[in-house]
Amino acid sequence: MFNSDFGKLLQSFLSFLKKLLIAHWRSLLVLSIGVYLPLQVFEALAVEVWKNGGGFPWDESILLAIHTTSQPQLDVFAATLTKFGKYWGVFPAASAIALVLLLRRRWRSLAYLLTTVLGSIVLNRTAKLLVHRVRPHLWESFSPELDYAFPSGHAMASMTLVTALVILTWGTRWCWSVLVVGSLFVVAIGWTRLYLGVHFPSDILAGWMVSVAWAIGVSLIIRPHLTKASSNETNVTLSEQRSEVTQ
Repeated sequence: MFNSDFGKLLQSFLSFLKKLLIAHWRSLLVLSIGVYLPLQVFEALAVEVWKNGGGFPWDESILLAIHTTSQPQLDVFAATLTKFGKYWGVFPAASAIALVLLLRRRWRSLAYLLTTVLGSIVLNRTAKLLVHRVRPHLWESFSPELDYAFPSGHAMASMTLVTALVILTWGTRWCWSVLVVGSLFVVAIGWTRLYLGVHFPSDILAGWMVSVAWAIGVSLIIRPHLTKASSNETNVTLSEQRSEVTQ
């Protein structure tokens, strides 16, 4: 008798679990690919840097290869472009977008953008203080940095903003434009940090990974696309379903 009841309970649970997975497979896929995998890459990089105190064999070789392309015109271009990765570009753009969302009363989207951008700054500072990775010293940079290297703040700031904008424009005609232009911008900022010799490639990669995971993870919690109208429609649908059951 006990085995029969237990078997029925187990079968009911498995049936419920199947329905749950079918209903939420998209969210689970996003959670796995967009959050779990990037965090795994970031963790692997952080642990390796923490243990060895240095970097990876490919860090220096990539930096030296990029340095062979050095020339005066590129020096000026890289030194100027890199400033758009934070104070000249990312922060002003995020502030302007936040103001637009405020004026349009897009509270949920505004909360998402502010949480993502400000949280990314906190994550970057915390990770740098914990890992304590010194910056490369393969050559004398004409644009030196004095704080720690891992992960790259410029890489995190640019990737956080672009990922957040892709999520905010998802399903609109602007999404692909934001994705293409934003990807080029993120790669360009990452290149400037390597060209200037102030970051290892693993700093850039780690910054990208944790930013993607953070921006997607916050979107799954705040759900910036959820509007009052859609919430009302859901409530109406639930009410109709309850009435049908009672009838």
